Amino acid sequence: MSQWQACPFDTHPFSYEGEALKHHWERLHQGDREHFPDAHFIQSLGQRYPNLHDLLSDSQHIASQLQQAWRLHHQGRFGEAFELASQLGPVAVTCAAKSLGIYSTYLVRDEHEKLANFKKITALCEAAQAAMPDYANAWYFHAYSVGRYGQLISVPHALAEGLGGKIKHSLETALKLQHDHAEAHIAMGTFQAEVIDKVGSLVGGLTYGAKRDSAVQHFETALELLPFSAIARIQMAEGLLMLFGNKRLELATTLYNEAAECVPAEAMEQLDIVYARDALE
Repeated sequence: MSQWQACPFDTHPFSYEGEALKHHWERLHQGDREHFPDAHFIQSLGQRYPNLHDLLSDSQHIASQLQQAWRLHHQGRFGEAFELASQLGPVAVTCAAKSLGIYSTYLVRDEHEKLANFKKITALCEAAQAAMPDYANAWYFHAYSVGRYGQLISVPHALAEGLGGKIKHSLETALKLQHDHAEAHIAMGTFQAEVIDKVGSLVGGLTYGAKRDSAVQHFETALELLPFSAIARIQMAEGLLMLFGNKRLELATTLYNEAAECVPAEAMEQLDIVYARDALE
């Protein structure tokens, strides 16, 4: 990528230099449950996954580089974050996938570029799954990228490629490995809502296990885990409209208004808030 698009707002308030990154880590990663990448954690991954042991031998250097990649991500420098993280191998899959995913969702206009980026994320996640089969975020971001890719192509094409089954399997795996993964709960609610919206409740239930009550429960769980989150409210609002139409319009509007008033801790959250405000206008 020769030219990365910048965020359309000042991102300097989201700079987490030095120890500030670790100090704010829990708040920043309450949604994806990613572990702070210090040298001890990198060493533990080398022990947990022997095939990565040699790659992770310089744990201090890898930890330092991955922390820097996350600083770039939180400040909205998504392209730089992706480029740095993607050089660090499977242990940096969350940063690489999240940076390129958010960038493609909000800042890329060209549909072909979006499709190529989501396919790239999918490949990164599948490589990480092979190397770290019980790493929850390798499964969550796989579902995320396949889902975003599926939203850009036709429903018949998505069904022919079996994308629904892939998303369902990856989300179920992520939640089995990390039951309090709020972003995976959001994604599961959205997945079930979109399935019911596209193929109906009968086919959706029989083929993918998609249920209205289940989708709502996933959204509600996500909001309990992330009470400060704009995206949890946005996705729940959109899900309710897909599931119930105008019967839930008042609640959906309330959720969008709440999302527009959330206080961001990073550039990604600011992009979510801008999206909510634009939708309301």
